[in-house]
Amino acid sequence: MELLIDPDFLPEEGNLSAEESKHCVSVMRHRVGDEVFVSNGQGSIWKCTLAEANSRGCMLNVVSEEIVPARESNLTMAVALTKNIDRFEWFVEKATEMRVEKIIPLITDHSERVQMRLDRIQRVVVAAAKQSLKAWLPELSEPMKVSDLFLDPQFTEAQRFIMHCDPPVKCESKPHLLDALTPGRDTLLLIGPEGDFSSNEIQKAVNLGYLEATLGNERLRTETAAVLACHIGNLINR
Repeated sequence: MELLIDPDFLPEEGNLSAEESKHCVSVMRHRVGDEVFVSNGQGSIWKCTLAEANSRGCMLNVVSEEIVPARESNLTMAVALTKNIDRFEWFVEKATEMRVEKIIPLITDHSERVQMRLDRIQRVVVAAAKQSLKAWLPELSEPMKVSDLFLDPQFTEAQRFIMHCDPPVKCESKPHLLDALTPGRDTLLLIGPEGDFSSNEIQKAVNLGYLEATLGNERLRTETAAVLACHIGNLINR
């Protein structure tokens, strides 16, 4: 099975986007009558036959639809941008494969990178979703200052964790994330840059009700820690 992803695909019309049409005809080498699968990235996968093979705009006949339900709880990964953007793209690829619901690139006090090309990262998301046959695309946010994230009301009811390497602010010892997460609840996980969150950011997070947690004793790169945290979040809600 090969998957095409077109967020604007309407099954009653059958028009495939120009970008996916080019991929379908020029890369996948599909011809009229071939069976193809298309997702809108919002839970639907349509089994189709190719009615018109045109690299500028294919026409599809929908045969059937499979609906992949949304999960009961959402996992949001807020991860500091890495100095080498390739490392952040690697994290995004793996997070998409593990079906995270939202990715927020963070700008922190110790960040060495504060900008990224959203369109480039979005292409990484789509490519990873195709390869892993995902019916859901994660929502990708513009880079956000961690101070602004602290004030975002959409995460008020979620369990919120900040992972850092400093001594704990409120507790005697930081619990491992695997032991601290509660299944079935929306979750926001914060991963800092390679210089870690500043003590001021950690203190502010704790004052706002964020819980401190650890990913173990090993020293990890930002993208490695983010993938590990993402895996733990998915493991708890498997």
